[in-house]
Amino acid sequence: MSRVSQAQALENRRRAVAAASQLFRERGVNGISVADLMKSIGLTTGGFYKQFSSKEALVAEAAQAAFGDLDLLLASFDTARGDHDTARGALIDFYLSAEHRDQPGSGCPTAGFAGDAAREPSAGEMRETYAAGVEKFAAWMSTEAEDGLPLVATLVGAILLARATAGTDLSEKILESTREALTAPHSPDPES
Repeated sequence: MSRVSQAQALENRRRAVAAASQLFRERGVNGISVADLMKSIGLTTGGFYKQFSSKEALVAEAAQAAFGDLDLLLASFDTARGDHDTARGALIDFYLSAEHRDQPGSGCPTAGFAGDAAREPSAGEMRETYAAGVEKFAAWMSTEAEDGLPLVATLVGAILLARATAGTDLSEKILESTREALTAPHSPDPES
């Protein structure tokens, strides 16, 4: 039996975390077994336990990796758009798109891990990672005049509803009407 080099072991771990990050967002934590996860990357279940103490440990690491990907996405919107207000608007358009709705595995971890963070009784470490990721996303969505948390909650709620109704006219309507509501110019308050 050949031994795996340290470099190969690290690469196997990276591949397992990346696959788990995608598959957990697509199917949910309970929707993918350790055996199926390892098979998806061409490794054995025994190899999993050489890398991770438990599935819960992998879930926490996968969520952390997914939020790291979100950080990179947000930075790319800032870089590509120049100013933050334009980047924020472009992110809203992307977030509420059919493309994002139809690709949950590579989509926002705030939506992708929401159900598992809420449901899993043993999600302590993942829930902490999740909460920190949501706070960071909300901070990015914030402006001087507006707290980003209600906006993040609206985006996540809309994409979850759109995914749950995918294939129906309602799904498209959810995406379009939420995008319009969030990007329409606000009229000044007549009381001001």
